[in-house]
Amino acid sequence: MRLAEARAGLIVSLVSALAVAALAVPALAGAGGSQPLIFLSTQLRPIEEAQKMRDTVLRGYVGAVEFIPVEPVPFVDRVLAEQRAGRFSIGVLGGVHGDFPALAEAGALDSLDDVLAALRSRGFPESFLKLGRLGTDHQRYIPWMQATYIMVANRQALPYLPDGASLSSLTYDQLRQWGQNLYEATGRRLLGFPAGPTGLMHRFFQGYLYPSYTASVVTEFRSAQAEAMWEAFRQLWAYVNPQSTSYAFMQEPLLAGEVWVAWDHTARLIDALRQRPDDFVAFPAPVGPAGRGFMPVLAGLAIPKGAPDRAAAVSLIDYLTRPETQVTLLQEIGGFFPVVEASLGSSLPAGVRMAAEAVSAQAASPEAVPSLLPVGLGTLDGEFNRVYLDTFTRIVLRNQPVRPVLDQQAEALRRIMQQSGAPCWPPDQPSDGACPVQ
Repeated sequence: MRLAEARAGLIVSLVSALAVAALAVPALAGAGGSQPLIFLSTQLRPIEEAQKMRDTVLRGYVGAVEFIPVEPVPFVDRVLAEQRAGRFSIGVLGGVHGDFPALAEAGALDSLDDVLAALRSRGFPESFLKLGRLGTDHQRYIPWMQATYIMVANRQALPYLPDGASLSSLTYDQLRQWGQNLYEATGRRLLGFPAGPTGLMHRFFQGYLYPSYTASVVTEFRSAQAEAMWEAFRQLWAYVNPQSTSYAFMQEPLLAGEVWVAWDHTARLIDALRQRPDDFVAFPAPVGPAGRGFMPVLAGLAIPKGAPDRAAAVSLIDYLTRPETQVTLLQEIGGFFPVVEASLGSSLPAGVRMAAEAVSAQAASPEAVPSLLPVGLGTLDGEFNRVYLDTFTRIVLRNQPVRPVLDQQAEALRRIMQQSGAPCWPPDQPSDGACPVQ
């Protein structure tokens, strides 16, 4: 194992070195200002996506742009190498939220307060702007695009919504009542979750249930609010299709009619919406006592300190966050949705438009409690996920008492946090050192 890890580390180092070397020539040549703006990105790396980015998405930009997609490690290494050398070539950085904290801590990101002031009217969700400050008083990245998890329902389920409930403001209590209404009317358990071996059920707990009840993922893991949450979810599970423990992609049981109401990642729901848009509706995740927890996979745009042509960099960020550019990216590449208020137009497939509207409504919700993907866990990421899945298995599937399970699992979670040293990430409050488990 150690030999394998050493080889992996050597490979990463070599890749990082090659990335630095590959961009060294532009760094020297760019001093005269005649080189195209370099756009370094950890996103849209697949060859087909990168080509569409160059040929279609960037086609309307007035100016020369060199789009360079790289893995996250070379991305960070290259920026830090330029900062140390004091010789700069990169104009704009594109990455997911987790790509930026190390650069912010190193003082490598320019303040974008002026850029945000000029673009604020585009309607960025306030929760995303807060994330883009990276815990500082200044805007360090501008939101670029998002992916997330939403809910989809068969239209046959809509007549059974609880009295006074609406899809836009559905609560977890109402979701349980909806499932009960469906069961009493049909004799079938028609709620569905991707709780199979390759499903994303752990993200539901980390990004949706815990934030909605506790405004936390780690710190309040064993709190009284968490205890009440698990009791409530156990009651809800009584109306969940028992086949959910084998589901990976919820689009398939939705299309088969095995479930009528489901939660999953947009990429694992989109086929149902594309194939039969008239049969389904998409809507935001429910609201809990602490708000509407949701997990955005948020990508942002930043400018490194010392960028050779800041005006051009600002111009590119302006272009990439225009509503029409955001819609073009969704049309051409898919997977990521707009982060600004955008008219989706009639050319967008009905199912994709439906998903985009649900994604936008979820992010813009005044009750939004965004929960980021875990940061800083390293090789313990799998063990971290296992804590939440084991807690679910013991409490919900095996009907074990909530309090003893939470106390035991909290010890496992505390060990992981202390061993990794990972500080808290949103929605938990910032911590000095490892994120504490109360």
